[in-house]
Amino acid sequence: MYSLAHAVTSSLEIRKSRFLACVEPIADRAAAQARVDALRAEHPGCAHVCWALLAGGHSAAVDDGEPSGTAGRPMLDVLRHQQLDGVLATVVRYFGGVKLGAGGLVRAYTDAVAQALLQAEKIEHIPSQTLNCELAYAHEGVARKLIAEMGGELLAVTHGQTVKLEVRLPLTAVESLQEQLLSITRGELDWAVVAPSGG
Repeated sequence: MYSLAHAVTSSLEIRKSRFLACVEPIADRAAAQARVDALRAEHPGCAHVCWALLAGGHSAAVDDGEPSGTAGRPMLDVLRHQQLDGVLATVVRYFGGVKLGAGGLVRAYTDAVAQALLQAEKIEHIPSQTLNCELAYAHEGVARKLIAEMGGELLAVTHGQTVKLEVRLPLTAVESLQEQLLSITRGELDWAVVAPSGG
């Protein structure tokens, strides 16, 4: 599976209609929905904002007023075909006055996304998980070192009565980290998975 290094946009003009495509890495459906809402705000004059999402086992295909199955589904098929995950594809359409018909729409939305993906840098997709752990101050240094060694990323650190760490880790390292921290802290560890994440 692959994700994308960063967002790529491209535009296509077909019989006076403009199709502005964007493919970008995204964590989950909530983030995708927020991005689509932002695009609507950026393009108040557009006819449609169609989108497709593959992220952590969740998929979505939204036609946004285009005839059913002519936009979101073909866009999703392109993402699947390229073995992508943690990726959102959006196409903003400005209607040019000429109807393209169902076949023409499928081709237009497919081509718009495929063209953007041609310029995109693919990176290996490693599923990750976000979790919180809480431990005594004495163990903070060792915990930080272990997290770094396992390819994890510290998202937040809170110092109170104890140290609370919010960590994003590759899914494959979660169990190992938990076992090692339980051993170091002699079981004095609070551990909670926040959310499995696609990216």
